[in-house]
Amino acid sequence: MVSSELLEKYDFEEEEIETASARRGPKIYEKTGYPKSVQRYLITTESFSQSIEEAYYWTLKWVQYNQGYPKSGMTKITDIFTASEQSSFFGTAQQRLGLQQDKVSQFLATIGKMVKELFQLVRELRVLDERLGYYEDSFKETKGSESAEITLKGIWIDLVEQGSKNPASVYGMARELQFVTLPDLFFKIHPKKAGEVDNMVDSIDFNRKVKEVLKRKLRTYIAWRDHTYKELKTKRIFTLKYLRQHYDVIQMYLAWVKPYLRNIKRMHMADRTKSVDMINAFESSMVELEFMAQKLPQKLKQDLEPEINEHVYSVIVATFLYRTRPSMNYQQEYQKGPLHVGKVEISLRGYTWTQNQIDNYLKMKDDENWDLIGEIDVSIKNAMHGLG
Repeated sequence: MVSSELLEKYDFEEEEIETASARRGPKIYEKTGYPKSVQRYLITTESFSQSIEEAYYWTLKWVQYNQGYPKSGMTKITDIFTASEQSSFFGTAQQRLGLQQDKVSQFLATIGKMVKELFQLVRELRVLDERLGYYEDSFKETKGSESAEITLKGIWIDLVEQGSKNPASVYGMARELQFVTLPDLFFKIHPKKAGEVDNMVDSIDFNRKVKEVLKRKLRTYIAWRDHTYKELKTKRIFTLKYLRQHYDVIQMYLAWVKPYLRNIKRMHMADRTKSVDMINAFESSMVELEFMAQKLPQKLKQDLEPEINEHVYSVIVATFLYRTRPSMNYQQEYQKGPLHVGKVEISLRGYTWTQNQIDNYLKMKDDENWDLIGEIDVSIKNAMHGLG
């Protein structure tokens, strides 16, 4: 039942009908939770000896073929059920629901793990782009090339030579072997190619031993710089391809899990444990169905062209409330299944709505479905909103 707040939110006036009247007293009126209708009919049928499922399909065909509502204008709005805990139907339904939930939990766990790995791949790409930016700037003849080259040399000393902890590093030799000028010379001379190292080092005025060590360090650094640049470019290409593949796999799992989530939403029982029609010890169940039919009526005049109506729809909202006793029978061509016998209340409401009012009604019913307590678990609801 839609709340008065939802009806007001979507600009509907709530319907109020007579539900009972005392023999010597006032009539009793109650709100139905539906928009005020132009015409309303209530049909109640009860039979404990034959199936009452026929009432739904007969009404559906009557609306289509007798009243001329096209199949394209038919929309199923509500399809929920509940069963008493002691009924055989409850156990069968819960068994099927459990299988769906197990499958969903596996898919969601895999999706969560892969999304976590996806962020790691994005971070790795960011680090690669940052590092490649240093290499590309160092190869250019611009003002920023010197700072990029100094940055790469610092990375080389930290990663390859292990910084000052290694006595054979640039900083270690300056501290341990008194090559005090070696760090300054190493960060000041910037040869672009390995063939330029000897000429650039020989042109400075320092003793031969310092030049030998400087040449060895610069030559090793340039070889590392050129090879790691090619390696990082190749790694970036493969990481991008793997990231795309990883994303496609996540989308595939999402496509797989969505039908299971919809099935679980439909299979969840609505909470009607406080209803006087539901007794736990009895073999009973309740089913609520609702569909809407819409068409554009035409005004026909004798010997004249019909007046086409393009704005106002003729709408029928049919609601079925079953209180049944499911009887588990074996079908010849299929597995064991329930046959519903009991009572059904059919409400037929007529409206004259625009397309905007029809859309508002469907949105209102969708909001009601999410708000029904017990119809769907909160974690599944959040998952559905997250998956879109």
